Amino acid sequence: MKGRPEQLFPLFGEMETLQGVGPKTAEHFAQLNIIAPRDLLYSLPHGVVDRRRRASIAGLELPATATVEVTVGQHRPARNKGGAYRIDLTDQDTEFQLVFFHGRSRYLTAQLPEGSRRIVSGKLELFDGAAQMVHPDYMLPLAEADEIPEFEPVYRLTHGITQKTMYKAVQSALTRLPDLAEWIDPSFKAKKNWAGWQDAMVAAHAPAGLDDLLADAPMRERLAYDELFAHQLTLAIARSVEREQPGRPSVATGKLQSKVLAALPYRPTGAQARAIDEISADMARARRMNRLLQGDVGAGKTLVAFMALLVAVEAGGQGVMMAPTEILARQHLEGLQPLANDAGVVLEILTGRDKGRDRKAKLEALQRGDIHILVGTHAVFQQDVAFHDLRLVVVDEQHRFGVRQRMELAEKGQRADVLVMTATPIPRSLALTQYGDMEVSVLDEKPPGRKPIKTAIISTERMSEVVDHLRTAIAEGRQCYWVCPLVEESEVMDLTAADARFKHLRAVLGEEVVGLVHGQMPPQDKDAAMAAFQQGRTRVLVATTVIEVGVNVPNASIMVIERAEIFGLAQLHQLRGRVGRGSAESTCLLMYQPPLTEGGRKRLEVLRQSEDGFVIAETDLQMRGAGDVIGTAQSGLPRFQIADLERQADLMAIAQSDARALMTADPDLSGTRGRAARTLLWLLRQDEAIRLISVG
Repeated sequence: MKGRPEQLFPLFGEMETLQGVGPKTAEHFAQLNIIAPRDLLYSLPHGVVDRRRRASIAGLELPATATVEVTVGQHRPARNKGGAYRIDLTDQDTEFQLVFFHGRSRYLTAQLPEGSRRIVSGKLELFDGAAQMVHPDYMLPLAEADEIPEFEPVYRLTHGITQKTMYKAVQSALTRLPDLAEWIDPSFKAKKNWAGWQDAMVAAHAPAGLDDLLADAPMRERLAYDELFAHQLTLAIARSVEREQPGRPSVATGKLQSKVLAALPYRPTGAQARAIDEISADMARARRMNRLLQGDVGAGKTLVAFMALLVAVEAGGQGVMMAPTEILARQHLEGLQPLANDAGVVLEILTGRDKGRDRKAKLEALQRGDIHILVGTHAVFQQDVAFHDLRLVVVDEQHRFGVRQRMELAEKGQRADVLVMTATPIPRSLALTQYGDMEVSVLDEKPPGRKPIKTAIISTERMSEVVDHLRTAIAEGRQCYWVCPLVEESEVMDLTAADARFKHLRAVLGEEVVGLVHGQMPPQDKDAAMAAFQQGRTRVLVATTVIEVGVNVPNASIMVIERAEIFGLAQLHQLRGRVGRGSAESTCLLMYQPPLTEGGRKRLEVLRQSEDGFVIAETDLQMRGAGDVIGTAQSGLPRFQIADLERQADLMAIAQSDARALMTADPDLSGTRGRAARTLLWLLRQDEAIRLISVG
């Protein structure tokens, strides 16, 4: 099955083959990304007009759409140029007027001869106490009355396309629906009581009221599931092709791990122990590991990742840990060094700063296998970096690292295992969408000894009190982050905002005390500002959100976030996690600019009440939507035409397990249901997946 199945040909033909669509209209349709009848069918109506016939307009609350049988009365052509042409009509009980601007007598007398019976349908309004219908949508002889649908679907339009054109084109496309074999699991379909694809599509374009437009209306839900299932099937195929790549079993001996565990001042949490077991089991298998380690701020991902790296070393190989920035790479080095000392393994760092002889020596040691674990930035991608025996790649903060880089890095080792860490708790539905090809380990417990962070909501009008509070804290030897808002997505404006706050705080707290770090700075200045804060030389660090990910300053115990109401919840939660890492009581002050909207207040309240990143992320998803939670620009989320990620998370989970089950039972999709599923992939333009499976 190399090309698109023949039964789908009519749906992928030219738009001009549809009724009422000429070359010009086809161009307008392209503006809506509708280039084939199939695209038209997947553009479902978003509204419905009740055009059921009534005997009279009497008693209608105007304005309203009405469809009524009338007798045509007197024509009253416009008296002056640009005036209105009026026609008197009488229904069973009362009378009203049709109004036409620029109405042409010849046309109107032909369409609506005096004394004839007609059906008219359109919007009725009151004007100077009289009911009138301006430019009716329909005016037909009784014999043609069937052309008016009882409920007329309302579609998204663009310049040059009217509801009538759209309706006609859709009706024409619906006549081409092929009868496709069912791809949904029969027992699940029966449980949901869903119609077949063809019937669902017809019904979705014929809503009989507002209820039929809801996401959970059965025909819409069925079509949404098709989209989610096709998406998860694509990920499952990618995953199985990836897994066909032979991995190398790395079996833990526990020799090095036990040394680290013995030296720890606490016992790992249940969640950490579980994640370590899952990862070790994965690494011992003969196929490549591709796993996501998802943990909330402070859940102890570093220890889990280090234990995984030790598995690689125990098996006689090497591990590498990648960080998105030099600051984070150095921080990983500091965090891991004591653990490496306990285990007795050699840990090194490689970044863009390494030059000349120093770099050469490191590369040679790496190639000989004298360095067991390497921490680095993307500098470890460079051509001249070769490992003796790379078995595990740990990638920190996935969203800065695409799938392509994951692959590139894995190429460096003999099919090395991959572990991706993210500190952003992602709601389950989005995790399935974004990382559906990976196995997931979740750390959902806090290690002992982490103190709760006090969170307060405070108006910017009380700025001076906040500054006084800071002055006292600094005198007690504590440190503080002050995060400035992202202003209107413009870095230049952010800078002005951060700069102004920096100057203001220096003026009131003292020049040496306050540092500044922002996105526009050269990297070395940024590093220097961070280092000064980490070493305690500056006490207050004014920053735009560049500090969000992973910076660790245990002495920092106050986090001030200005204009907190314009940040996303997940982002606020990340920022708050920068404090509460030491022994001091920590506070997070969320400053808002009054007046707060209802939504804004609700979001900040969620933060005040909860420190659970997963609860916060779910709330964020409900309140803002999927694109915003992950950041639309780099979200990599598929654009579904019918499915609604926020409201249909449960369907996504079912789609994932169903897709994986189908791939396990029928890896090359050649069985009856497998072939039907291939047709679905073609129908939903997932041709990539089909190519993968033909290759695989």
